[in-house]
Amino acid sequence: MKVFICTEGSCEPIDVPSDQTVGAMRQMVKDNFLVQRSDDKQQHYLELSYGGAVLQDSWALCDVGITRGSAIRCLIKSERRPAMCVFNGVTGETLPIMGSEAFLHMSVARLKTVVSMQSGLPVSTFRLSTAAGVQLYDCNQLQDYAIEEGTTLRLDTWDGWGQFLRGCLLGHRLTVQSHLSEKKPVMRFQLKVALYIAAALGHLDLAGWLLERGMHAEKPVGVHPYRQWCHQTSHRDIGKCPIHTAAENRQLLILKLFISRNLLTLACLDPSGRDPLKVAIQHGHSDCVRYLADKLCSVVSLSNIRLPMHIYLQIKRWVSLGRKRAASNRCQYNSAAFKARVGDPLLVDGFNQPNMYSKPLKAATKPSRGIKAKALQPLPPIRNLVSHLPGLQSSKSSHILTASLESISHHCGRTRREKAIYCLSVASTFTEKPWLKQLSIARTLIRKRVHTPIQICHSAAQLLMDLPSPLAA
Repeated sequence: MKVFICTEGSCEPIDVPSDQTVGAMRQMVKDNFLVQRSDDKQQHYLELSYGGAVLQDSWALCDVGITRGSAIRCLIKSERRPAMCVFNGVTGETLPIMGSEAFLHMSVARLKTVVSMQSGLPVSTFRLSTAAGVQLYDCNQLQDYAIEEGTTLRLDTWDGWGQFLRGCLLGHRLTVQSHLSEKKPVMRFQLKVALYIAAALGHLDLAGWLLERGMHAEKPVGVHPYRQWCHQTSHRDIGKCPIHTAAENRQLLILKLFISRNLLTLACLDPSGRDPLKVAIQHGHSDCVRYLADKLCSVVSLSNIRLPMHIYLQIKRWVSLGRKRAASNRCQYNSAAFKARVGDPLLVDGFNQPNMYSKPLKAATKPSRGIKAKALQPLPPIRNLVSHLPGLQSSKSSHILTASLESISHHCGRTRREKAIYCLSVASTFTEKPWLKQLSIARTLIRKRVHTPIQICHSAAQLLMDLPSPLAA
């Protein structure tokens, strides 16, 4: 069939088979129409889009509704080549680390800070290693390991933590709850990690549940309880709190949640001595800056007195310190919950195996017990979604959804509901197509088993939030 490739100022026809993949067509466009460019510092790539959606290489043209005479937009984009890459053993993604050659002379600790900001994981939950398996220690420089430009490092987490961290990254509260450790010190550390990730990525439901479980946004994540005797070599970012990463990542709703629960989070300082307002200012998040500044300049009304916020926070801090000292005096002979005890493992960097290879739990391992908490109300099944959304009562729409659900059962790795959301989210990217056409594309994708990266879960959640809008139109 003949389609048209539209670039700036031109529209050229090209003959392609209807079942050809986007990747093969992209190569044809490169060979026939475009001049190859070479640049040591810039990486050029070709982007094809149709119906408002960027086409993925694994898609077949007929699967996404591209027929004879369709016009496909073609753009040449360029980006700087990364100084290095980090393969994330938790998500399977590769994170590009941008920078100049001077970036290779930084410390490992600085690199872990950059990786933590990009991945959303606290620095105390992962380690970095070379392709040969050599672990990188925070106190050394990257050049000490002979790391060159373009090198790909590996990020690994504690063995058995993969599903737990993936649940945190996706904001799945029940997944997080079902993969908590049975050991209380480790479980408390996991809950702190989960709150940090929820604050970084904006998972309101998960963050609210963790606050109900007794977690505090103004408390740092710290280190794994088995590393309690290694504070001298710990990364400085272990003192970063969830409130700081929320301000750092422009999570305004998370900031409002944390501050509504505890006003002391406004005065919480990170390892560099910055409060959340200074963090938001340095990262240029104007909406967060306005909210935090308004809060700090507000007045607190008590029963018979009105106090400026900074005085109220100072009084609250004194009261909090007094309570902590009183509690420590009462329990001065009791061992702390996170202090190592006889029989506990002890990790000393460089002397024993770190047990951080991102390995899954063994099949024979007993599942972790869940925390007794109020169960999360499940969303209505996709079958019932038709009755709740206006405009989907037509027999044609119902037939499309029903047929799609029958095809879902042939997939593996996701539940029926997750597969339906997955394919609907892919189809929703074709914003220039009508709603029924998007449903038809979703049904085709289910039948053809088209796969996309793990980030599709985030777009699927956004799709469910946006569903009523196009239907009402």
